[in-house]
This record gives sequence, structure tokens and C-alpha cells, in this order.
Amino acid sequence: MAATSDSTVKAIVLVHGGFVDGSGWEEVYRILKKDGYNVSVVQNPTISLEDDVAVTKRVLATHKSPVILVGHSYGGAVITEAGNDPTVAGLVYITAFAPDKGESVSSLIQNPPPGAPVPPILPPQDGFLFLDKTKFQASFAADVEADKAAFMADSQVPWGVDALSGKIGEAAWRTKPSWYLVATDDKMIPPPAQRFLSKRAGSTVVEVAGSHAIYVSQPDAVAKLINTAAKGINKKTN
Repeated sequence: MAATSDSTVKAIVLVHGGFVDGSGWEEVYRILKKDGYNVSVVQNPTISLEDDVAVTKRVLATHKSPVILVGHSYGGAVITEAGNDPTVAGLVYITAFAPDKGESVSSLIQNPPPGAPVPPILPPQDGFLFLDKTKFQASFAADVEADKAAFMADSQVPWGVDALSGKIGEAAWRTKPSWYLVATDDKMIPPPAQRFLSKRAGSTVVEVAGSHAIYVSQPDAVAKLINTAAKGINKKTN
């Protein structure tokens, strides 16, 4: 771990997932800032995993103190690779993918369990994916107010097929502590899959009733887990 006996986690870096940008973290950001943390939001372009890891590492490089690295959805794959950076003291997955070495988001979703919800992903356009706008709220943001969910649907960021197929080199959760928030009403990543991933990673798990966009609809619950992770690291290192 990067943290030493006299280290204190004072920095949080937030990484968004596919189809959205970093603005969805705004309320989580505000809460964490009020709690006294130095918070950065990564604007990863979601074109390729390699590029997104590089962008995240550039943000990590702006922090001198140990960092809690947080990822939502596809952002979980990004932090699994970028989390190997020595600045990172711990990982927090928010209803996110947590691939192992050699795995990708594509490999994790290729065999969905029978009866699992099928995300309304449209056929690729020039190597990029969109969600069907008419089904966006029901699948991604069911507990987000209608106007905001509509804005999220209409401001989608194209998600690169190359990003989904990017394979993990080394999984940071194998050497660093992790926490995981399972969103029990998620229609994008089935809760059983979240439980499998979090158990395999040895994460400290909390379960909250909410949609895939729980970081938007329930920022207090998300910020609480991030705070718990930071305090957990600090308790071990002081």
C-alpha cells in the first residue's frame, strides 16, 4: 500500500462510467468537500481503457497525499488498473465492474444469467455505443427525477467499444483494500453480478436500494461509503 504509518487520506478521486461524464458526481463532490477532502473528478473520454487509465493517472499525479480512488460502473475497470498507482491507498466501487487480470467489461457481460435485465444498448455506430434514450431512465436512472434523467439521456457520451474490450493488466484490488456499494435495484449490472465481483475482490460491502445512477440519486449514501473507506485507511495507518 502507498500509505505509510504517518499517512492520512485527505484526497478523493472520482471516476465516472460509460454513457455519462463527470458532472454526475457533483453532489457527491459537494458532500466530500464539506467533509474536508480534496476532491478531483476525472473526465475520462471512455474511448479506450488504456486512455482512460492514463487520464486518471494524470489526475492522481496532482495529489501528493494518499488517495481513495472511486469508480462507478465502467469506471470500476478504470480504477482497477489505475489503482496500481502508488498514490492510491484504497478503492471504492459504486455498482461497478471489478475485473481481474486478463478480464474486460466485455468478458464480464458476455454470459448474462437467465432472466437478467438486458441494458437497452443500441448497435455500435463507428465503434461507439449509446443507450436507447426512450429507455434510459428505466434502465440507468429509475430513481432519478424525470427531468434530470432526460438530460442524462440527451447528453450521453458515446462509449467506445474498445473501452469495453480493454483487458486488465494487474488488478489493484488484489493488493489494496476495497469497498463496494451494491445497488439492489440496478438494471444495468445485475445485483448478483455485483455481489460476485465484490466478494471476489474481498471488498467491504454495503447494499443500498437504488438504481445504476445511485451516485446521482443518493449522493449521501455514496459519500458515506467513501468517507468510511478513507477513515478505514486512516485508522490502519495511524
